[in-house]
Amino acid sequence: MRKKIVAGNWKMNTTVPEGVELAKAVVAKSAEVPADVKLIVATPFTHLCPVAQVLEGSSVSLSAENCADQEKGAYTGEVSAAMLASAGCEYTILGHSERRQYYGETDEKLVAKTRLALANGLKVILCVGEKLEEREAGKHFDVCEAQIKHVLYQFTEADMQRIVIAYEPVWAIGTGKTATAEQAEEIHAFIRKVVAGKFGAAVADDMSILYGGSCKPSNARELFAQPDIDGGLIGGAALKADDFIAIARSY
Repeated sequence: MRKKIVAGNWKMNTTVPEGVELAKAVVAKSAEVPADVKLIVATPFTHLCPVAQVLEGSSVSLSAENCADQEKGAYTGEVSAAMLASAGCEYTILGHSERRQYYGETDEKLVAKTRLALANGLKVILCVGEKLEEREAGKHFDVCEAQIKHVLYQFTEADMQRIVIAYEPVWAIGTGKTATAEQAEEIHAFIRKVVAGKFGAAVADDMSILYGGSCKPSNARELFAQPDIDGGLIGGAALKADDFIAIARSY
């Protein structure tokens, strides 16, 4: 049975003390969440160590929001996968649309990042998704298929067991717009089909695919009821513990 996951991506929000308090609130409320739903918080790099201490002994896992595409060396300002693992991370998010759009991250870089993350024992939440103009042009299937093939097809069936896909319609991030449950289900099912095309139905059926486009307490239940949506990668709503937990309780 596929793992149900609700992951909160804090992005560049909260100071370290604010992040610690938010993590404490999530842990305090985590008992309200069904036992078969995995909670993850993805924090800024500065927060990882203190938040790891807060999460210790709880059911909530820690994720980074990114990692470097190099193992180590003279790369000022970068944070390696080994550093993330040593800070207590279990996951890292890779390929978020904001990284692709603002920092020019390519599929080639994401292959390198994914390889290093897996080599250092991390699990990967790989983001894929189309922009508004691509959706309007009817290219959303092509875009998602290309992103998956260019990155995930470079890995093995065993690797896929430690990778989660997050579908994020870029046009729905931070805009208040949300894909309808039917639109989201359609592309989640397509993504699973693309994975099956390379790795087989068993691997595809076992892979968690999350929805990452303005998921809120008000729409989470409808989205999560779809057969191919296995949870959410939550942005703004993850900055309030009550909202984050309410989304996870939608199961």
